[in-house]
Amino acid sequence: MKRTVTVRDRMQTGYRYELSEPIGKHFDPRFTPDLTPKQMLAIGVFGGVYMRDCVKEFPKDWFTKAKFQKKGTFARDPKLNHFGVNASQPLAVWRKKGWIYKDDPRGWFQWYCRYYMGRRSPDDDRQIKRWRAIARHIAQLKKHCRKGDFSCHPVQRQAILHWAYDSRKM
Repeated sequence: MKRTVTVRDRMQTGYRYELSEPIGKHFDPRFTPDLTPKQMLAIGVFGGVYMRDCVKEFPKDWFTKAKFQKKGTFARDPKLNHFGVNASQPLAVWRKKGWIYKDDPRGWFQWYCRYYMGRRSPDDDRQIKRWRAIARHIAQLKKHCRKGDFSCHPVQRQAILHWAYDSRKM
């Protein structure tokens, strides 16, 4: 049964999308993330400030263990990230580079959350190609670091986590 979601948060009001697939199912075969959005939020990504105002859009249990910055605080806290480092660029950089699609003004992770929920959109192919391009960072990490040596390239490891690849296993 299809369901329509109406978004009301700081960055979008009145945007509507349809969930046409079951949650966490029927992904494009080229897209095989290691981590769910819920797992990513619990591990610690984006300095604890990303999507705090979106909790009504997604399942409540995604946020029960999410590592979020205190309410009213808008600066990223690298200590909330799994590897304890900042691996994010400001949203303004993403906009300038043309990486933001109008329906997902927060970027790739917002797209992934909505895709995971069952939304399919015209931007899926582009986002999946961007996700696959992270393989070059994974290859660099594997080439230069011993498996499990988390002191080796922690920023790159954190950035890889941001793309739903589990760099804790590399």
